[in-house]
Amino acid sequence: MDTTNLEDFPILIAQDGPLKGERWILDRTLVLGRDPDCDLTIPDRQVSRYHARLTPTVDGILIEDLGSKNGTHCNGDPLTVAKILQDGDTVQIAVSQQFMFLVSDATMPLTENNTRIGRLMMDLRSRRVLVNQQQVSPPLSAQQFRLLWRLYEQPGEVVSRQDLVNAVWGAEEALGVSDQALDALIRRLRDKLAAYDASHQYVVTVRGHGVRLDNPFE
Repeated sequence: MDTTNLEDFPILIAQDGPLKGERWILDRTLVLGRDPDCDLTIPDRQVSRYHARLTPTVDGILIEDLGSKNGTHCNGDPLTVAKILQDGDTVQIAVSQQFMFLVSDATMPLTENNTRIGRLMMDLRSRRVLVNQQQVSPPLSAQQFRLLWRLYEQPGEVVSRQDLVNAVWGAEEALGVSDQALDALIRRLRDKLAAYDASHQYVVTVRGHGVRLDNPFE
């Protein structure tokens, strides 16, 4: 008897696009495209008949573009060569359909039952950020995510600039990080969040003390 637990397989979750809300267990090779014979059919003229392929390998799930006309993107970057997907990666098929790749059900998207309820929500495992129930895409850079997560852990509390530097760059490299580098990172993070909610500033500088996260509860 086969005792394989399907929850142990990676999953693909459709986000923005005609398939929004659907999900697939990646326990076999899937061809994505517009053709009805594809394993995963995306009904949109922007999608090539045979657009991309997902293949389970010993190293993980390999994604490759199949010479599509309008391209495949991973985390906002054009997919020019095959690559192994990482937990939380986003895959964009043409301009039509976006997917989220997760290594298992343990990293399912954020829900109101397992995280704080606020206009900004984060999930460390899948590295997702939602603002006003919209997923930030392309995802935050690794440094932006670490900075925001450090603030998210202590909502409303002021975190010193040195603590932020340590959290983002690590204690060993922190000594070489300038105030200008941290300010530039904070500015880029603010700009990214403002694209989803320009009416509110989430990352607030408290002069002489540090930085805090102002995350209104819904």
